Amino acid sequence: MSPGIDALLEQARAGLHRLTPQQTVEAVRGGALLVDTRTDLQRREQGDLPGAVVIDRTVLEWRLDPASAWRIPEATGYDREIILVCRQGYSSSLAAASLQTLGLRRATDMIGGVDAWLAAGLPTTDRPADIRP
Repeated sequence: MSPGIDALLEQARAGLHRLTPQQTVEAVRGGALLVDTRTDLQRREQGDLPGAVVIDRTVLEWRLDPASAWRIPEATGYDREIILVCRQGYSSSLAAASLQTLGLRRATDMIGGVDAWLAAGLPTTDRPADIRP
């Protein structure tokens, strides 16, 4: 019998040091990599985050694993701080746990997702998104 998605989410979050939107801003200023996994439609509706790299959830592990032939240049090591963000902070928790399993021990996510970012009054950007296929 399956433990269910709620138990899976709780287990994923137990291993994360999740950040508030303001903590995320500070971490990015300190060199953390902000990765947006939202869909195109969600980004059009909510706006893009300044400094974020957009990576589709379906290729996330390949783009962020430093040993992958398909990694992005920012995937410089397993100790890189990576903060994932989605619309509400659910799928980003599961994705961060997956990255930790891969060895990216400092992978985490932002509490509340972009909904919380916007509620905190943090800015979006008019610049084109940095999309990494």
